[in-house]
Amino acid sequence: MIDSASLLAVLPELILTAGGLALMMVAAFGGDGSARVVTWLSVVTLAIAGAALSCSLAHGPDAFDGLYRADAFSVFAKALIYVAAAAAILLAPRFFSTDGVPRPEYPILILFASIGMGMMVSAGDMLTLYVGLEMNSLASYVLASFMRQDERSSEAGLKYFVLGSLASGILLYGISLLYGFTGSTAFDGIAVALGEGVSKGELFGLVFVLAGLAFKISAVPFHMWTPDVYEGAPTPVTTFFASAPKVAAMGLTVRVAIEALGPAGLDWQQIVIFVALASILFGAVAAIGQTNIKRLMAYSSINNVGFALIGLAAGTPAGVAGTMSYMAIYVLMTIGAFACILQMRDADGKPIETIASLAGLSQSRKGLAAALAIFMFSMAGIPPLFGFWAKFLVFDAAVAAGLTALAAFGITASVIGAFYYLKIIKTMYFDEPTAAYEAKGGPVENIILTACAVVIVLGYLLNPLLDQASAAAAASLF
Repeated sequence: MIDSASLLAVLPELILTAGGLALMMVAAFGGDGSARVVTWLSVVTLAIAGAALSCSLAHGPDAFDGLYRADAFSVFAKALIYVAAAAAILLAPRFFSTDGVPRPEYPILILFASIGMGMMVSAGDMLTLYVGLEMNSLASYVLASFMRQDERSSEAGLKYFVLGSLASGILLYGISLLYGFTGSTAFDGIAVALGEGVSKGELFGLVFVLAGLAFKISAVPFHMWTPDVYEGAPTPVTTFFASAPKVAAMGLTVRVAIEALGPAGLDWQQIVIFVALASILFGAVAAIGQTNIKRLMAYSSINNVGFALIGLAAGTPAGVAGTMSYMAIYVLMTIGAFACILQMRDADGKPIETIASLAGLSQSRKGLAAALAIFMFSMAGIPPLFGFWAKFLVFDAAVAAGLTALAAFGITASVIGAFYYLKIIKTMYFDEPTAAYEAKGGPVENIILTACAVVIVLGYLLNPLLDQASAAAAASLF
């Protein structure tokens, strides 16, 4: 039943929908010359949607007869998604200006992807889950191949589409099995059926659903698309892929595991532990030999997803809170790092992606080198930077849940991962300079990377706020 309370619960999505449609008309009639206006109006639309989250929370937790959740968990995840989406929009114009006039379709596609991501983290039913997932995915396929003249971008879009379609099929098969054996697509109904005992059919459905979701978070062994898509897609698009959709997919995975599959915790916990271990180890080892910094960041994202899954493996409120805190800090580090990568340009302003080109950056661009070093140290988990706190939270939750061996493995693997982060810092500060970079970066890039760096360095001051928000988000699931 559609009532006023349900409509107010989905107010952020309604705002994004109205804004996206209106801006589409502006782009249609204004042409490429409207790109700047559409960019800033898209950011304003995301800000208004973010402000409407409080209204959504006030009219939750359930809307449309349980199809949609408007709880503290969804609000926390959407806040991260909107911030990451806005950053990806703001970082794009200068990049696309290098090869011509910026296109207004880019921010509009991100708005529509944000609607899908909002539905993903608010899903209370497998049907809502799939609609949100596909809405995000369809926009993402177009974004990956946004630079049609670039062969790498077209290849990235095609690979993402083919493999994404396969993952969607796997997910749908799992959903159909769960529906067939439990008699419900609602998370609550599935949980009730699983509470009476997990049959072989339900177990197979659980495995296929988790396999489909593992693709979306680019966890091993469903990670194969990530390096190629991250490298081939335009860098602002890669920034978007590495942040907002990652939060949405992780939030969706957590909600499905806790709300829908909670009674089968012992069954899915084994799967999550394996995926976490494999992602941490593979992401760390595979990144060591990379020469392209975007491919390195792809393997870094796989590695970081593994650490975030440690919190989910614990299956406790503290574990879920740790996972969501990890994703919040990860988004900051990723956006900051990509704001630095977007400033990797030669003297003619052309983008450069090789790690070797960073040699001697500390001499030509001291501020840029210092910012990138902060993000690399934080991703490596070096205290007292914010990245250390992210790892500490998930390890602490794992130990408290009796998964000491998993936490010990994660701590050990952090040392392997630290190698390739420190290699970048060594290249910038100790290698002989190569070709000079452009004299200065764009103002928007500088503002974003400075803001992220400050938060990463002074993050310990924000720990109480982050802990409180993530704990409230986790409590709403239990």
